[in-house]
Amino acid sequence: MSAQISLNWTKGSTFESLLDGHKVTIDTTAENGGNNEGPRPKALMLVALAGCSAMDVVSLFRKMRVRFDKISIDASAETSDTIPMVYTSFHVTYHIGGNAEDAAKIEKAIRLSQEKYCGVGLMMKKIGPITYEILLNGEPIQPLTNDK
Repeated sequence: MSAQISLNWTKGSTFESLLDGHKVTIDTTAENGGNNEGPRPKALMLVALAGCSAMDVVSLFRKMRVRFDKISIDASAETSDTIPMVYTSFHVTYHIGGNAEDAAKIEKAIRLSQEKYCGVGLMMKKIGPITYEILLNGEPIQPLTNDK
């Protein structure tokens, strides 16, 4: 199995790609010569990281019969000070709304995503460590975990 995309220049620093039939536009800020018509490419890595894990977690929650009504994920990255500016580490915060009695299952599902299932995260761990935390109804259910 392989993956392939085509990226096409439209104007300035604006490019478009079709992914699974969906148009994705990337660009940069006006200060950097762009039109600000889309996100910056590097930031899309964080979207991919959060999205990959979110899909794992929802699937695992359903299999584990976790009662939940909210999942949102914040992903951030530290960036090097040198050019090229690259990501050096990542942090993911899971915001879960659900039944406190399911805390152990919630922690297990997220840990499985982080350690076993999320291909994006496993690739990004080759760039830098990923730490994460889980907030269930606004309260931490696991201390900050450092990547091994």
